Amino acid sequence: MSDSLAVSTIDGRSEQEVRDTIRAIVLELAPNQEGLTSDDVRLAEDLEYHSLALLELAFTLEDQFDLLPIDEETARRIESLKDVQDHVVQELSERAAG
Repeated sequence: MSDSLAVSTIDGRSEQEVRDTIRAIVLELAPNQEGLTSDDVRLAEDLEYHSLALLELAFTLEDQFDLLPIDEETARRIESLKDVQDHVVQELSERAAG
């Protein structure tokens, strides 16, 4: 089963729709919304996310996609919008497969 299919099965949306939703949430909560130029944009450096804003982003994504809380090790590896998108898509895909 492809990742796109798994995401569609769980959320009723395509992978691209999920990624677009994540992008919109990241932009909405970003302290510097003008820094969003591509999916490779860095959360802290370009969008000026600080620790409290990152927590708010994590909680919002958990609520939006019914995700389990992210562990600290994984959170430290997420540096860009693309990293956030990949993490959520992977979590949704794993849930669909399991």
